[in-house]
Amino acid sequence: MQCNIGAKGKAVRLKMGILALGFSILLSGVILTGILDSVIWWYSAAAIAFGGCFAIFEARAGWCIVRAMGFKTPL
Repeated sequence: MQCNIGAKGKAVRLKMGILALGFSILLSGVILTGILDSVIWWYSAAAIAFGGCFAIFEARAGWCIVRAMGFKTPL
């Protein structure tokens, strides 16, 4: 895992991760109030939280899994 993104890519991934975690918390609140009552919504909230945490990890490590697989990303 060597650094494969620059400062701009790190900043975008960090913002994306924080937004995903915030949305996951918001979705969890909506689920807890009873507006959404299916178990599938909890899986969605957990998946969004995992994705947000992984994006924050990528930002901190300076490593992008998509770039590591050989794809070119614009940032």
